[in-house]
Amino acid sequence: MLLGWSRAILLQLAHPLMAAAVAAHSSFRGGPAAAASRLRHTVGAMLDLTFGDEAAHARALAGIRVIHNRVNGRLATAVGVFPPGTPYSANDPDLLLWVHVTLLESVVLAHEAVISPIDPADLDAYCEESAPVAISLGARAEDVPRTWPALLARVASVEASGVLCVGADAQMLAHAVLAPPMSGAIWPIAWLNRPFTIGTLPREIRRQYGFDQSPGSAARLRRATRFVRGVRRVTPRVIAQWGRSRSERVAAPQA
Repeated sequence: MLLGWSRAILLQLAHPLMAAAVAAHSSFRGGPAAAASRLRHTVGAMLDLTFGDEAAHARALAGIRVIHNRVNGRLATAVGVFPPGTPYSANDPDLLLWVHVTLLESVVLAHEAVISPIDPADLDAYCEESAPVAISLGARAEDVPRTWPALLARVASVEASGVLCVGADAQMLAHAVLAPPMSGAIWPIAWLNRPFTIGTLPREIRRQYGFDQSPGSAARLRRATRFVRGVRRVTPRVIAQWGRSRSERVAAPQA
């Protein structure tokens, strides 16, 4: 899942309003302490939303809403189809939906590359069970995909709409995503993350970011994927998965 996050973030930042919001209101450009704190809080919220009880789930949603309510502003310069002065908000239903669909698509892509393909029925269930979180955060219920084909169609429609354009904010933030301040301490992960993130982006988005698209980059992606797949196969479950996902309460069959 973590392997898919960077790809999802770069897709999200390809939307100029998203990139402007993150550049102005996020700690992406902070030091190692800020990067570690951001990752810890993000993972904690994800675990609460996925595996938490009703109270933990509600607290995570409330915390995200508090952050979103602070993120408002206007584009300083024109980017793509958006003129200067275009307002942005983290509560914009379209931006919320873009974050939702890119994250789900990227996590599945990483899972299938590293672990195994996912049954179509399970993919549909993944979309259905994830939909309430997006709706609770402000996405329009009628727009949130409930099946995997609908999710892929939504991603494709945004990519074809012309709203995506990698501007200066996205370029700056992409470096922070691919080479975070603490990457020196976790260089093996950073080394693997970069080719996977870049190599799995849509071709046009890679071009706009200016990433290498040579045959050598494709070979690096294949090597990195094979390496992660091999390591994952021999990694004990107690290390490979978060403890909360292994709990009996989560694992128990649903009546």
